[in-house]
Amino acid sequence: MPDTIPSIGFGFWKVAREDAADVAYQAIEAGYRHLDCAADYGNEVEVGQGIARAIADGLVTREELWVTSKLWNTFHAPQHVEEGCRKSMADLGLDYLDLYLVHFPIALEYVPIETRYPPEWVHDPEAAQPSMRRAKVPLHQTWAAMEGLVSAGLSRNIGVCNYNSGLLHDLMSYAEVKPHTLQVEAHPYLTQDKLVRLAKDYGLQVTAFSPLGALSYVELDMAGRSDSVLTEEVVQRAAEAHDKTPAQVVLRWGVQRGTSIIPKTSKSERMRENLDILDFELSDDEMEAISRLDRGQRFNDPGVFTESAFGTFHPIYD
Repeated sequence: MPDTIPSIGFGFWKVAREDAADVAYQAIEAGYRHLDCAADYGNEVEVGQGIARAIADGLVTREELWVTSKLWNTFHAPQHVEEGCRKSMADLGLDYLDLYLVHFPIALEYVPIETRYPPEWVHDPEAAQPSMRRAKVPLHQTWAAMEGLVSAGLSRNIGVCNYNSGLLHDLMSYAEVKPHTLQVEAHPYLTQDKLVRLAKDYGLQVTAFSPLGALSYVELDMAGRSDSVLTEEVVQRAAEAHDKTPAQVVLRWGVQRGTSIIPKTSKSERMRENLDILDFELSDDEMEAISRLDRGQRFNDPGVFTESAFGTFHPIYD
């Protein structure tokens, strides 16, 4: 079984529930062994069905897969962490997770599973003015409960998403079980060089979500098509030089800088294209030129979308 995250994974954010079982199966069939899931994606039952079918058909064994899921904000209280983990395990049809991550450093009031699942961001969608409802749960208490998942054999590794440098320093000062992975948004428009370096200095693996940048956000009106890094001249030039697509160049940049990546697509031909990035290497000049595209452009920013979509201003980045 893999003891490190495979460098190229498949992300299930925004994969429609009705498609998720087939997409999971096709991804495994295409060669993906790293599957990135979360309670909040609302499709873990269907992803689990795809995994089960792939295993039954002999495409893969459970031990060959690296399956990640994430603790949602409403399960941060220590007494609810295991409940959140076990729900994801049950939905995915698994008796252990390879990695369980704190999805956001945001604690919200608990919503019972029988009331609404996934709970999402708004505490009461039927309220006159729906909004998020913060909970007074320190992150160190959540982490201590996460450590209990490892000792109980529910997740072989634990980690965090969307942490900044300050939170990571703080976490490393008290963690008894060290985090395995930091997952953050990272692409050529948001390289996060200092944060990636810090995580590696602490011995964490780093996973980049949205490795192609704006493509995941155009349909959500969180980015425009003009925000695409794929049209940049340095990317186009490297694609021509290596006989690859611009997307393959950007994904290769992500892997070559030492992060694992989790692109997402529902098209089988694109699944294979995104995997086909290990047979070439960008030059130092190409890597530096792509890295210089950094403009600190964050597409997934709670300081923006929580206020506009969920009636509560809740930034986590300055």
